[in-house]
Amino acid sequence: MKRVSIALVAMLAASPALAAESDDPIKLTLHDWSGQLITTNLMGEVLKKAGYNIDYVQADYIAQFAGLKTGDLHVAMEIWETTGREAMDEATATGQVVNLGETGMQAIEEWWYPAYMKDVCPGLPDWQALNDCAQEFSTPETAPLGRYLGGPVTWGGFDDERVEALEMDFEVVHAGTDAALFAELESAYQRQAPIVLWVYSPHWAPSKFEGEFVEFPPYSPECYADPSVGVNPDAAYDCGKPRGPIWKVAWSGVAEKWPGAAKAIENFTVTNDEMGAMVSAVDLDGKTVEAVVADWMAANEAKWSAWIQ
Repeated sequence: MKRVSIALVAMLAASPALAAESDDPIKLTLHDWSGQLITTNLMGEVLKKAGYNIDYVQADYIAQFAGLKTGDLHVAMEIWETTGREAMDEATATGQVVNLGETGMQAIEEWWYPAYMKDVCPGLPDWQALNDCAQEFSTPETAPLGRYLGGPVTWGGFDDERVEALEMDFEVVHAGTDAALFAELESAYQRQAPIVLWVYSPHWAPSKFEGEFVEFPPYSPECYADPSVGVNPDAAYDCGKPRGPIWKVAWSGVAEKWPGAAKAIENFTVTNDEMGAMVSAVDLDGKTVEAVVADWMAANEAKWSAWIQ
């Protein structure tokens, strides 16, 4: 009987299909840009291979932290240092949300312009030169102010505050969706039309189009928190955006309820190049997120299998 018990324990330990500690679904949040959908589906499909039940839940990028604190949501696979750090730090400080480490991707999110705009604004990429050329970026709707095309308002990023703090002659116009943002870039680039907009990396846009990020005063946490710090002594956000890792976070109860899943999420890592290629396959080649994730998993079985060992 003892031999049978030992053999059974060994079999259970070796079988990914029986590894799940709870049959309750792990709720992974989905947002509104292709890379995040890929990252989340990739993690979810790997967890399914380990025997876990997965639910994908649409959630607002910043507002999701309320659900993560209560355990109504369980895992968020992309919190960008550039836009989500403050919300993440506030949530983890409560003890109800935990940081499960870096995804392996490094984030840049900043104002970006096509290289051809230097012909009419030769002082670029300096932000002051951009401001001096504001009329070159105007549209009939914003003239005489330049137009900055920001991301969807749910992304955060403090662009409106930045324009006010730096006293820039720009109006912030928010794109409704990620797709609309880059469709407008594609159209402007083909026509060599003036545009400055939110571009982020990892993404296909900085590789496909020749251009540069605007150089604002360097970011510091104090610049965001203390109005007296920075070029404008009376306003916060008078600097560029932070750069750094893309993080994974979870409800603090995940590690207790699904310890194997928590470890797999900690182990998850992809590179900027891998993600850029997958986003390109979705946005430019017209493949579905599910197909792109399946292709990556088929080509990288040794890598993701190690996450769930």
